[in-house]
Amino acid sequence: MIKYTKLSVVGLALSLSVMTTYAQDNLVNSLKNNQSENSKDAFKFTDVINLANTPVKNQGSSGTCWSYSTNSFLESEMIKAGKEPVNLSQLFTARNAYVEKGKNYVRMHGAVTLGDGGALHDVINMYRKYGAVPQEVYTGLNYGTKINKTAELGDLEKGVLDAVVKNSNGELTPNWIKAYTGIIDAYLGEVPENFTYKGKKYTAKTFANEVVGINPDNYVELSSFNDHPFYTKFTLLVPDNWSFDQVYNVQVNELTDIIDHALKAGYTVAWATDVSEKSFSYKNGVAYVPETPFAEMTAKQKTEMFDGPKPEMEITQENRQLAFDNYQTTDDHGMHIVGVAKDQNGKEYYIVKNSWGVTNDYKGYLYVTKNFVKYKTTAILLNKAGIPGAISKKLGL
Repeated sequence: MIKYTKLSVVGLALSLSVMTTYAQDNLVNSLKNNQSENSKDAFKFTDVINLANTPVKNQGSSGTCWSYSTNSFLESEMIKAGKEPVNLSQLFTARNAYVEKGKNYVRMHGAVTLGDGGALHDVINMYRKYGAVPQEVYTGLNYGTKINKTAELGDLEKGVLDAVVKNSNGELTPNWIKAYTGIIDAYLGEVPENFTYKGKKYTAKTFANEVVGINPDNYVELSSFNDHPFYTKFTLLVPDNWSFDQVYNVQVNELTDIIDHALKAGYTVAWATDVSEKSFSYKNGVAYVPETPFAEMTAKQKTEMFDGPKPEMEITQENRQLAFDNYQTTDDHGMHIVGVAKDQNGKEYYIVKNSWGVTNDYKGYLYVTKNFVKYKTTAILLNKAGIPGAISKKLGL
């Protein structure tokens, strides 16, 4: 039986931009045993909502946060549906996305993002097309490593695909996809045609249908930008949206209204965001939007950023859009919102699960203010049953 718990102390996680895919990897490696000196003394958190979720995982040296976070979300969806959750293989999802991304790269003559990075919807799309398998069946560790380490694989993927795009033969051969997929499988392992789980034989598709049991049509992705009409769908223009999926557009305050409503109804939320801000601290386990911008802070203010709750900047549709337009907000990292907590002053924070192991004060979780979520979210993904009725009606769901 797979153990899952409602964790008592949780929060949010950190990463650097996938625009430089392996910057995230370097930061993950630097955060081992990275506890602060006084975070738990400066901030006193009390749970308000803490939804059941599976144990924190470690994505290792890979840019696969999107797969870890959204598979964690699917595991919580199993719990919500009354099922025993399965630790799903994140690298099975990633492997299939790499295959599809390679096809897209060739189709676009190399003029599209490659690399490890991805989006929340990639997990749903791969689940729909390929199914799912347990972590124990497909670890993605095929050459002696204990954690993911995918830099060399990424370099080889790009080299092969660039050779295909160069097209020295004058036309594409039918074998390039076999060569490309063979490299992926050499590093991550071949996907078994069938496997046994708890005494029963499955394929990835039958396992998804019979054991995981989620309907991919039940999930929607949303964001908030004022250069598109609200309550319509638009293509989210971030580098890792390699599949050019569309998301629903809502107003900035509705992002947190939706998350709040979902959590109260027992639904967790997958979250894509920018975490490059100085006010986002994995070590301290806290993220917020300071009232005074970091560049304008005194030296004393900078040293005191995490010595307790601080006033925050007001978030509007306009300053959110400006931060995205001028690259202050980038699509950095995927995480999993699992609850709400209050600090000693009664202010609410979201409880967010990361995928870097249990290396900080809060054992792999952090606490993030609602203003930070409003300001720095690039997208959220959730069960459409968790969306408030009035907003759902506006979206035509």
